[in-house]
Amino acid sequence: MSAARPVINVYTSTGKDASATVPLPAVLTAPIRPDIVNFVHTNMAKNKRQPYAVSVKAGHQTSAESWGTGRAVARIPRVNGSGTHRAGQAAFGNMCRGGRMFAPTKTWRKWHIKTNLNQKRFATASALAASALPSLVMARGHRVEKIEEVPLVLADSVETISKTKDAVALLKAVNAYADVVKVSNSRKLRAGVGKLRNRRHRQRRGPLVIFNEDNGIVKAFRNLPGVEVVDVRRLNLLQLAPGGHLGRFVIWTKSAFALLDSLYGTYETPATLKKDYVLPAHIMTNPDVTRLINSDEIQSVVRPAGNKHEKRPFTQKKNPLRNQGVMNRLNPYAQVLRRAEIVAGLKAKSGKVSKAQPAKKTQRAKTTATKFLETLHSA
Repeated sequence: MSAARPVINVYTSTGKDASATVPLPAVLTAPIRPDIVNFVHTNMAKNKRQPYAVSVKAGHQTSAESWGTGRAVARIPRVNGSGTHRAGQAAFGNMCRGGRMFAPTKTWRKWHIKTNLNQKRFATASALAASALPSLVMARGHRVEKIEEVPLVLADSVETISKTKDAVALLKAVNAYADVVKVSNSRKLRAGVGKLRNRRHRQRRGPLVIFNEDNGIVKAFRNLPGVEVVDVRRLNLLQLAPGGHLGRFVIWTKSAFALLDSLYGTYETPATLKKDYVLPAHIMTNPDVTRLINSDEIQSVVRPAGNKHEKRPFTQKKNPLRNQGVMNRLNPYAQVLRRAEIVAGLKAKSGKVSKAQPAKKTQRAKTTATKFLETLHSA
């Protein structure tokens, strides 16, 4: 992690050797809060929307009147006239063919959302801190496997570059051009009607170049696909965390990197270029939870570990019809009945016990029945 390093190397335009070092700004050790970043990004992204609405006359550009009651039809307004299919058809309602929509959209909808300044600054600080972690930058999809260091800081001489071919040579020298190639290969035709609305193609995001003074650097990098250039005093969360996803690949110039402590302050001194601003504090000063739990201070006061399987403090109720042991405790004679049932079943299975035959009618019963029938029929 970059947060464990006290200084960052500054690389020359050749990208091979480090010309100097700069201390790591405190803002790059700020707490990383994806929830705040996502919330702020959602609100800020809504502020670029343009109002849209359907025409106020849509669905109402016809002469229609209800027929009223008594004609066995619905009371919806119906088109006047005769001699055409349209006459008598229902109109105006949102359930009608050719009618207006339900709750027609209006241009005076509340399109923009105000976000608290401190929340926006917190989100920006979190996005900057995430850009200094190689794992998050790679997880976002940037090709940073071969660069020397994250964050990548270059000498101030790159701010004087004004030709795009020199910018490409610089990116190749510091092994950052693979991210630009990734963007170029990702260019696809947009699905949907947006391709007719001046956004025909879509592509990935590449490196974000942050400078202190524009001496030609904007002109040099602006034509590279996916590369964005921004002044360090104008950092924008929409560029630092596109889509609300942390870990943008950022290329700094030395003076811009050194200015971060003045812009955001440190944990000892407040910011000088912002009024009454201090960096957000960490919820935990030491995130190594395993080391904390296993420390002597905590282990000396915690209770010893209990048994893995604790005995229930109460007797579990069991169904005696399903549990023979509980049935035997309730009715000791149930065990005798159960054994007799098992023995009888075994004898029947082996053929030692035959099924009981139904009793045959006796001769006396037949005689009695005959006499009764004779008496009945003679009456």
